[in-house]
Amino acid sequence: MRTQWSIILSLLFALVIAIFAVVNVESVPVDYVFGHANFPLILVILGSSLLGGFAVGIFGIVRQYKLTRRIRSLEKQLSQSENASNIPPELVDDHLNP
Repeated sequence: MRTQWSIILSLLFALVIAIFAVVNVESVPVDYVFGHANFPLILVILGSSLLGGFAVGIFGIVRQYKLTRRIRSLEKQLSQSENASNIPPELVDDHLNP
């Protein structure tokens, strides 16, 4: 259900950005460190939105990777502690999940 809400909110956000971009079609100057250029505002808005989405996606992927590594490490520690204590895994699982 959470994924569905994420998709719906993403589509609504994309629709708002698209409407805002279509309304603003005049050319605007864009200054860079090494120069400047004139671009239609629609391209500036859509480009900024895409770059922002890309940045958020990269941060999300990095966070997911770190969490996956942490889970594997904790599972390895749990496995080692179960083997060291000679307690059957069924009893450990029953104790953790009443």
